Amino acid sequence: MQNLIDFFQTNSALVLANPIAFASSAVLFASCGFTVGRYFLAERIANLESRIARRDDQIEELKSRSAASKLEIQMVPVVGTTAIGENERPPLERWPDRRGNALVEADCAG
Repeated sequence: MQNLIDFFQTNSALVLANPIAFASSAVLFASCGFTVGRYFLAERIANLESRIARRDDQIEELKSRSAASKLEIQMVPVVGTTAIGENERPPLERWPDRRGNALVEADCAG
């Protein structure tokens, strides 16, 4: 920045002699720089916008999927949950003891 200030101080007589030419060239270079920067960043901006749109679509899909799963009836398997018929005895013929590792004989009098 100091170099720019030094340049203007050394060339101030030229700038003051032709202010319209200096202003028009400054506007021209600034607009060209803005246009080139905008051109190079346009692709990046478009990529970011498409990522945002895709993310929004994914969020909506997950919300609809979770709402649909809440409406589904929970299926409970019937085999093995009934106390009638073949399921009168435990599969190991002994019940596990919850106080330790020992197995307790099941009362299978039937």
